[in-house]
Formats: sequence, C-alpha cells, structure tokens
Amino acid sequence: MVLVDFNGLAIGSIMGQLGRGEELSSNLIKHIILNNLRMYRKKYPETEYNKMIICCDSLSWRKDVYPEYKANRKTARAKDKHDWPMIFDLIDETLSDIRENFPYAVIKIDKAEADDIIGALTKHQADKVLHGPVIIISADKDFIQLQKYGLVQQWSPLFDKMVYDPAPTKYLFDHIMKGDSSDGVPNVLSSDNSLVDHIRQSPMTKKKINEWWEGRENLKDVMPEEAFRNYMRNREMIDLERTPQSIRDQAITAYEEYKYPDKSNILNYLIENRMKMLVELAGEF
Repeated sequence: MVLVDFNGLAIGSIMGQLGRGEELSSNLIKHIILNNLRMYRKKYPETEYNKMIICCDSLSWRKDVYPEYKANRKTARAKDKHDWPMIFDLIDETLSDIRENFPYAVIKIDKAEADDIIGALTKHQADKVLHGPVIIISADKDFIQLQKYGLVQQWSPLFDKMVYDPAPTKYLFDHIMKGDSSDGVPNVLSSDNSLVDHIRQSPMTKKKINEWWEGRENLKDVMPEEAFRNYMRNREMIDLERTPQSIRDQAITAYEEYKYPDKSNILNYLIENRMKMLVELAGEF
C-alpha cells in the first residue's frame, strides 16, 4: 500500500516552482504533480506494494476540539505574497482529474485530514494476518508514530530520503510534550493561545520529558495539573489513535469500495492535455 499525503506533495511541488521564479499555470501544476505520482508508482510498483491511495485534507475535526489548531498558518498565508486561493483551486482541479482518469484511489472525507486517512489505512493494513508493506509519501514527521505497526516506511519528498525513528512510541510521547508549532500546538507547559498570539512558550527540557516518560503509566499523578491538561490537549491533536472511529471507518470503507477508472483514460487524458513527456511514460502510471 502506497499512501500519498496529497496536499503536502502538491504544495511542496508548487513551492518548488515558485522558488525557481516560474509562473504558475494549471497545466504546469498538473504536469508536476502527475509526474511525481508516476515516479512514486514506478519506485513502489503495484506488484510489490499494491494500490496507491491519494489521501486528501478537509477542514479538520481538530478545529472543533481546539480552535487554535493551525490558526497560525492562516495568519502566515494572509501576509504571504502568493495567491493561495488560486493555488488551492489548482490543487482541487488536479485532484478531480486524478480521480477521473488515473488508477489511484482518491479519498477525501468530511472533517478528516490526510493524516487521519493515512493513520486509519495503515492500522487497517497492519491488522491483517498477512499484510504487505506500507509506504507513506510525506515529509510530515507526525507519521513516524505509525512505524510502531511494523513494515511501515516513510519517504520524504522534501528531504529526498527515508524518515525513520527506532523508537516510534517514545517519539510520539516526546512530540506530544513538545507540541507542534507548525500546527499551532504549543508545548504542554504553555497556554492554548501561545502560538496564535505570539506569546513566548515556557521552556521544555529533555530531562523533564524523560522524567515524565518514566512515569507515563501514571502521568496524571506525576505532572502538574495544568501541564497534564495540556498533555491531553496535545495528544488529541497529534496522536493518530485519537482520530474519531467514524472517520476511520469511512476511510476503510472508501478504500475497500473504491471504483477505479479504466486505465485507458490515462493516455487519452495526457494527449488531450498536451503532456508530451508524460505521454511517452504513460505505462508507468
């Protein structure tokens, strides 16, 4: 199973083009994203890794639980010079084309992020008596926690290498304690609004985290009350086992009942969209 963090891949591809000073166009964006998918399908062929699943973001359930979740990203984009509404429109347009013409399962669920879908499908695969390998295509280190299931690997397009941690459960614990500033989640010693309101976070030491790790079976007893409350806040945002069961079930059902388009659509699509280079490589999709 090859699980693609689609928004991460698409935005990374687009930022790469903008960084080179190239003007964005619908055809260019589609070409870049499709070529990346082709390369990953060739690198991780269906004969060895089974289906490729395109996992997509929707407005997350996490914002209902914690309104500050990713609020700092919206603020940052408002100050950015790039036309983000146009960029997201191009991504959605490309996604629609993939769904209609390529042999990949495109899964998008209301209130779910790609993280939730990837987490659900990884566990579903791992629960099988005989399960094949899982490859996650993403630079997001949140997925390191899924390595606990075994036969799970993560390829980072950003760093062009595998992402690995020998102790994924400890990594998750540390991650929850430290928070995730890119997602607007402060460390457990800091208030909910720290990152959104640019309030300096209380320092978090490795020694303190390790002390709490040793007492992890009774965290409520060994942590200060407010810190434990914030630990529960962060766990809800970061630990993929906290994804609501209804979302997990929808992800599994969407995958198992997915109707794939005919493979003959690929060549017709590439010709119609004048993607000459990809036409010659159509068999690699």
